[in-house]
Amino acid sequence: MWGSSKKTRTNRIDTLIGQHSEVLGDIKFSGGVHIDGAVRGNVRAINDGQSMLQVSDKGSIHGEVSVPYILLNGVVVGDVHSSKHIELSSKARVTGNVYYNLIEMAIGAEVNGKLVHTPDTDDVPVALRGERPAEILD
Repeated sequence: MWGSSKKTRTNRIDTLIGQHSEVLGDIKFSGGVHIDGAVRGNVRAINDGQSMLQVSDKGSIHGEVSVPYILLNGVVVGDVHSSKHIELSSKARVTGNVYYNLIEMAIGAEVNGKLVHTPDTDDVPVALRGERPAEILD
């Protein structure tokens, strides 16, 4: 499932926020981030379309999350934006809206907010995106 898209997520973890760590402020990253501790700020991937965020059952984020690939088993208080794929594991708790392209939810996962489907624009035909094909523009 993760590998079904044209661009696959990163398999490596570049940054680890340990269980006894707390980050105060926003995080901007590319590659992979694993959170076992607490983040009080927004978490955003640099727009490369391949970055991944993992939040363990011990991890929490109080802020907005915007990452193409998300594996969540902890707590997020804020809106979550996943342009490619999000997996909500059994201990996942989201208080906020979840904007997703593809979603998997395990039994026990909890979302206190809206689930909003946002299609991947790479998979939507040009005519439906409101754009004109290049050959028409010439």
